[in-house]
Amino acid sequence: MQLTENSVGRKLLMAVTGALLLGFVIVHLLGNSSVFLGPDGINSYAENLHNLGPIVWVFRLVMLGLIVVHIWFGVSLTLENSAATPIGYASQEYRRATFSSRTMIYTGLALLAFIIYHLLHFTVQITDVEFAARQNMDAINRPDVFGMVVNGFKQTFTTVLYVVAMIVLFLHLSHGVQSILQTVGLSNDKSLPVVTLAGKGLAFVLLLGYISIPILIIAGIVKI
Repeated sequence: MQLTENSVGRKLLMAVTGALLLGFVIVHLLGNSSVFLGPDGINSYAENLHNLGPIVWVFRLVMLGLIVVHIWFGVSLTLENSAATPIGYASQEYRRATFSSRTMIYTGLALLAFIIYHLLHFTVQITDVEFAARQNMDAINRPDVFGMVVNGFKQTFTTVLYVVAMIVLFLHLSHGVQSILQTVGLSNDKSLPVVTLAGKGLAFVLLLGYISIPILIIAGIVKI
């Protein structure tokens, strides 16, 4: 199927927003990993963010905007491709596509739902009010983010939910990283196998990094 100029523009916007969101996912993991340094590590990290004042919320709103734009164009391109692709050609493309590439729209929407829950859980802090950092202070009177995270992930449902969500993220990024590089012209037929492997490798590293936090907490290795 020939892409229209409008479709090419939307694919490029998806690639750009996807790259920015990928960068955030990496930086966010580095920040979250401060939980392994104990209460002082993640509580200091959270306090430094809080001291940035409204800048943090502006950044969060920008990230949410990028997510909305990314998903909006993803849905529109999926619907457009589905409507314009003949049945026989679609069957052939389906056989060549991977599970990750076929489910991009579904994993994207699932991640959006998880992000909303995640914000309610650890940012707005209304799902586990008793553990909310804003009403529990550490030894030097800082919001006890460490206690909130540890107590939150002591709950089996929460841990399972986060692990499943990170598996969904892995599936999305497994194809997403390759798609970004291909869209911006950094991948060709010769380099595609390497790019594909690198994308899956990065997605796997992020998966291990993110799930290590709830798993080590519920296993009692990281504890208060």
